Amino acid sequence: MIRRYAAVLRLILVAADVAMGILVVLAATSLRFGRGSIWSSWSSDAYPGLPDPGAAIAVFITTWIAVLWMHGLYRSRARLTIRGETAVVLRATLLQVAVTLSLLYFFKLPDVSRQLLVLVFPSLAAATIGIRVVMREILVFARDHGRNCRYMLVVGANPRAQAFADLVESHAELGLVVIGHLQADASDDGVELSRPLLGSVDELESILHTQIIDEVAVCLPFAMEELIEQCAFMCEQEGKTVRVPVAPVERVLAMARLEAIDGTGVYSLSNAPDRALALVAKRLIDVAGSAFLLVVLSPLLALIALLVKLDSGGPVFFWQERVGLHGRTFEVVKFRSMVAGAEEQQEDLAHRNQIKGQAFKLDRDPRTTRVGRFLRRASLDELPQLWNVLLGHMSLVGPRPPLPSEVADYDAWHRRRLSMKPGMTGLWQVGARREPEFDRWVEKDLEYIDQWSLWLDFKIIARTLPAMLTGEGR
Repeated sequence: MIRRYAAVLRLILVAADVAMGILVVLAATSLRFGRGSIWSSWSSDAYPGLPDPGAAIAVFITTWIAVLWMHGLYRSRARLTIRGETAVVLRATLLQVAVTLSLLYFFKLPDVSRQLLVLVFPSLAAATIGIRVVMREILVFARDHGRNCRYMLVVGANPRAQAFADLVESHAELGLVVIGHLQADASDDGVELSRPLLGSVDELESILHTQIIDEVAVCLPFAMEELIEQCAFMCEQEGKTVRVPVAPVERVLAMARLEAIDGTGVYSLSNAPDRALALVAKRLIDVAGSAFLLVVLSPLLALIALLVKLDSGGPVFFWQERVGLHGRTFEVVKFRSMVAGAEEQQEDLAHRNQIKGQAFKLDRDPRTTRVGRFLRRASLDELPQLWNVLLGHMSLVGPRPPLPSEVADYDAWHRRRLSMKPGMTGLWQVGARREPEFDRWVEKDLEYIDQWSLWLDFKIIARTLPAMLTGEGR
């Protein structure tokens, strides 16, 4: 399985197998000895032959996980069918039986109930198979209902490209949706595709700018090595993950990571953070942090809303379309800090822009209200974006979300800042806020993306509060 998704699934499977193993042992004990509750089974009189039942069960479960690991049931691949996994689980169960009986004999523990073992092993095998069936169905259901989806563009309209697209979508648990193909040359003419032909490879850059695309699969013969490198470089500039399916006689791409889908080798060039467990932890921190802050800061939010209303009337909140991860658009929410109709007046103020590049900033903006000036100076107008974080549009830390009009004027290398979810604060905000060069802002965002870690997020958050208190806002 593609590594990005396999790390999280492997952890979930291990945790589920451990929990289910413990439940199976306790339930079997309850049935064998007639206990009223599963949890009351955790006692030494139910296991008269064991000096420490808790330690014995821990050893049993640890051995079971190790046996499953040895049989490749946590390996990074997506090639096993349910039938194949069932056969592997049954082989693992037979090995676990042999190991358990050997340990009982070695430690001279003949009093352990054989009937208990007869209940445990088939139940353990059934539970392990069931976990994997349920896991597959959950992932398939999520993909079919628009959850856990990542959109893939296939460069190539040849039979190999068609076969790879079919292969990817046949594994719905990966969450990948192929949106269409790009034609590489005239040799692709006449190939019947089951997905849209979106244009030629010359249009790759424009399609990356107009479509929501998370990954690009390059299915071209290595005779087109130069074109493959051009596509990979362009995707690197834009922060897209690149997949290159391997043909038997093709040579290895030096900077790629070899992975597999259903036995088909795939070279992956990840140009954005792809440490799945760390990204899951980042999302959990975002949810917990934004929910906590919305509750704790609710009196302050109510006070600011009242001040905005009393100061200039009109709506309290300002909603604006912004661009997020890989071009996904969303409505960002802020406290209104400007007069009504401020957006329509921006063109008249363009000549006063203090930023050199694809952004607009004006320190003494005449459109700002009295309360708005204070809110913007302390960055308090940004607080409602905690709601965007809670919904998953944004993160607490990340590049700032740009306007669609700004993105339309980006250079290719600027667009890589869209390869990570936008944030309320970031390295640019605490390190280059007064910098007048837009390129410098982007450089700080790309530095954050390239060096990202949870520890870096914590350091940025720690530096954000002093910046707010000292009034270093816009």
